[in-house]
Amino acid sequence: MAEAFIVPQYEVEVEELRQRLSATRLPPPPVGRSWESGVDYGYLIELIAHWRGRFDWRARREWLNTFPQFMVSIDGQAVHFVHVRADPQVYPNAIPIVLSHGWPYSFLEFLPIVPWLTDPLGRAGGEADAFDVVIPSLPGYGFSPKLAGQPFTSEVVAQLWHRLMTEELGYERYATYGEDVGTWISDWTAALYPGSIIGLFSTHAAFPPDERGDDLSEAEQEFKQWLADKWRDAGAYSEIQATRPDTLAVGLNDSPAGLLAWLLEKFHEWSGPDFAESWSRDDILTTVSLYWLTQTIGTSFLPYFDGRQHDQPLPKVDVPVGVAVQWGERGFPREYAERTYTDLRMWSDLPRGGHFTAKQTPDLVAAAMRDFFEPLRHRAR
Repeated sequence: MAEAFIVPQYEVEVEELRQRLSATRLPPPPVGRSWESGVDYGYLIELIAHWRGRFDWRARREWLNTFPQFMVSIDGQAVHFVHVRADPQVYPNAIPIVLSHGWPYSFLEFLPIVPWLTDPLGRAGGEADAFDVVIPSLPGYGFSPKLAGQPFTSEVVAQLWHRLMTEELGYERYATYGEDVGTWISDWTAALYPGSIIGLFSTHAAFPPDERGDDLSEAEQEFKQWLADKWRDAGAYSEIQATRPDTLAVGLNDSPAGLLAWLLEKFHEWSGPDFAESWSRDDILTTVSLYWLTQTIGTSFLPYFDGRQHDQPLPKVDVPVGVAVQWGERGFPREYAERTYTDLRMWSDLPRGGHFTAKQTPDLVAAAMRDFFEPLRHRAR
């Protein structure tokens, strides 16, 4: 049975955080151009000062607590989640949908899209466009403790999400969406439980495993080469998190400035040209504060470390799928996704935004979701 959850005050921890920030010791500034060799020091220094002096955790906490949050135990595994239902008097045919975040995300990055999905009237939607939204915190992220006694794999978390949606929340059928790490969880959920999935929507479409990667078309080969070139100088974070997570965690769990730098670089790099419009200072610091106050930066690396050792190849997904390709993967060939999605019914490209798709472009993602699920709503009954 799920119990209501209130975000803690963390008064002692916040005061200690300010003291640590006051004693920040940065290395000499880099000789490279802004953001060329890592985080931009000028912007980092501004954020440290804001975090120490003007950032109001109490106000952010009050805002977070306006969203209904819960904790539930599933076979001893605690899961934190947000659950916002559409008003049944206004939207009697809302589709339940589970949203799976990634790294360096938290449940926070999906909150901007909630009103677009749960209350579409006045947001370019109609009475037939509503969703009941469930946003779990991944195990080891924020308020969800890490998995006990088993590795973090997409398959394991998909099984947990299915039980949350069906056994705990009572939805017989539901939709699924994910970004980054959450994409694989969403894909695995659809692959494992096709009879329960109304449809899968994705802005981070699945890459096929090696065994389904033969005889690539010219477009597929060009896309793979483009991705390889893109990540050649940008994948060090993943290698460290997948091979030496504990060493890295010591430094980031002890230094708020170090934690901020590690996450900020990714917020900036992965958001594309819309970074300044997508992330306010308080947005950035709320997410970084969540990692700091819950001391979960180390456990957030587990999808990388455990996944390298335990992840299995993603099976084919046979449920209806809709894709709106996010800005960071523009040029994704449809045929590459069709190696995994056997019932791909919608394909489009988002014209703007970045990796943090639902946060950066909630209007575009919500509109695409509505279009995709409109002919599938009968499957929810």
